[in-house]
Amino acid sequence: MYNVKSKHAEEFIHDGEIKETIEYAMANKSNRALIQKIIKKAKDMKGISHREALVLLECDLEDENQEIYQLAKEIKDKFYGNRIVMFAPLYLSNYCVNGCVYCPYHYKNKTIKRKKLTQEEIKAEVIALQDMGHKRLALETGEDPENNPLEYVLESIKTIYSIQHRNGAIRRVNVNIAATTVADYQKLKDAGIGTYILFQETYHKANYESLHPTGPKHNYAYHTEAMDRAMEGGIDDVGLGVLFGLHMYRYDFVGLLMHAEHLEAAMGVGPHTISVPRIRPADDIDPTEFKNSISDDIFEKIVAVLRIAVPYTGMIVSTRESQKTRERVLQLGVTQLSGGSRTSVGGYVEPEAEADNSKQFEVEDKRSLDEVVNWLLSLGFIPSFCTACYREGRTGDRFMKLVKSGQIANCCQPNALMTLKEYLEDYALSDTKDKGERVIDKELHKITNAKVCQIAQDYLIQVEEGKRDFRF
Repeated sequence: MYNVKSKHAEEFIHDGEIKETIEYAMANKSNRALIQKIIKKAKDMKGISHREALVLLECDLEDENQEIYQLAKEIKDKFYGNRIVMFAPLYLSNYCVNGCVYCPYHYKNKTIKRKKLTQEEIKAEVIALQDMGHKRLALETGEDPENNPLEYVLESIKTIYSIQHRNGAIRRVNVNIAATTVADYQKLKDAGIGTYILFQETYHKANYESLHPTGPKHNYAYHTEAMDRAMEGGIDDVGLGVLFGLHMYRYDFVGLLMHAEHLEAAMGVGPHTISVPRIRPADDIDPTEFKNSISDDIFEKIVAVLRIAVPYTGMIVSTRESQKTRERVLQLGVTQLSGGSRTSVGGYVEPEAEADNSKQFEVEDKRSLDEVVNWLLSLGFIPSFCTACYREGRTGDRFMKLVKSGQIANCCQPNALMTLKEYLEDYALSDTKDKGERVIDKELHKITNAKVCQIAQDYLIQVEEGKRDFRF
């Protein structure tokens, strides 16, 4: 039986409920009265259910679809404005004991170049990332208890936080590692991680098990229930995601929202972020073998409807997607982008070659961080390197309360501008700096609190004088 508060994966991600939801949405995709009713509810900007969301996703009425896109833009603007948080992945090791058929790290792959970074190599990678201007990282590693034990991850986090290079510093480390125990999550919490990220890949149990035929990841329930354990271990911010292309997108779209609803109901707070990656080519992996790929149009609508369904949750689109695709979804709900990313172990110190077979996947958007920042500025966005909420304890339900009330903008807008100013002073090329200064001048006066605006102006002057790390 479907039970959103249950601690058992097959009850809060209920196959029967998902199939009934798909049947209901397909039957009502032209039901104008129902669609208008859902849109009216969504305009309260408090979210909609997984079933209502799929009806909007399936809607085939063009005028209503335009209203859906417009509403997604309005919600994005209300809660997140035109700020886009920047980050980069850092791959520590590609050793893995799992047999995931869509990932080149799978243990049967004998052609991939296996590598695990030493702490000195991690230091070099972090300095390279700092020299780009990054302040926020997402750690990635394969699952291998012998080569990549939790102790290695914890030591790596400590190393990363300890590195001060010129004006560079990594201020937030998010972690994407395999499902583990409550005790291990407590250790990650104590190490000072930001968000714990774990992609479900697919919520369809039988397909999940066939895609993960061997290794610890084969256990569907243990993997799906990981976020509950992470939050029980004290981690406030968790990040969900599916890999679109592995299974039918409607099924995984509904499962993703059911998972978010479960965390809200059972743990008191929904996911901090949702990622929407699509499968990409990689060594020993041919994405054409997976028959469930989705078009750019469907991808765009998924982003829009997710923004409507979970208005308070951040949304991440990585360099898996092209510049063109990322530009299509920026206004519809995306709040975080990666830039200058490398998906091989050691790829920031040693530039990746096209034939490098150690990558987890091929990056589509190959631009440098400065090129991405310049592009965002040209589009009217504020590239933000802010990590203030995490460092000020505004996480979990405390963060969500501020987002829901709209008060988070009093922190986010000035913090975004100050961290952008840091980037412009320390790393930007001349054209990017010119564009950034114009954006700061324009956006500073949008801060509605006069006192906050004045303090932000003072801090911006001090940043220009060489001081760093101001935050609200």
